[in-house]
Amino acid sequence: MSAHHGRVRLEAITWDRLGDLLAERLLELKTADGGPWPRVALDGAPAARPGDLAERVAEALRIRGRPSLAVGAEGFLRPASVRLEYGHQDLESYYGGWYDTGALWREVFGPLEPGGSGRVLPDLWDPVTDRATRSPYVQLPPSGVLLLHGPLLLRHWFPFDLSVHVLLSPGALRRRTAEAEHWTLPAFERYAREADPAGTADVLVRADDPRHPAWSG
Repeated sequence: MSAHHGRVRLEAITWDRLGDLLAERLLELKTADGGPWPRVALDGAPAARPGDLAERVAEALRIRGRPSLAVGAEGFLRPASVRLEYGHQDLESYYGGWYDTGALWREVFGPLEPGGSGRVLPDLWDPVTDRATRSPYVQLPPSGVLLLHGPLLLRHWFPFDLSVHVLLSPGALRRRTAEAEHWTLPAFERYAREADPAGTADVLVRADDPRHPAWSG
């Protein structure tokens, strides 16, 4: 069974099989900068649950003897005093200012550059307690894979060696987003227009029906 998204042909697949095939692809992935740590984006709105896919890929890599580290962008939210400076539902802040991209560069991508230490901070800020997490650094060994998951990732020029976008149609995104979060939906419409993640990602996964995903292979 196949479908199309724009010019992209999508094939039906199971989540388990998808995790396995992505892991197999990552085993062969060469980094663009020649460094020893492949960096992978699993991009998608919270309702698309890209973190679930990141965990599947991490487990599939573990079975294959390849270390990895799944890092959630939500662990790098700015403090509430900064995020919510212009109100709890300010769309411009959500789109451009909620995530501490500087900290991601410094604590996640910087250590994984060629000659870097490989010591990655898995999270920085707990949005529930609104306090620093104080998590210890994680040593990612050479050939270890970074799996960064979260929303709006493909608009920051992060140095990903492979990008996966988990796509929801506008209708599915609205249905699967909690009503209290519907105010964020225009941010994802803008993201689709400005960054075209479905068109620019290396791998596209369509997840309108969470039981029956399809992917671009």
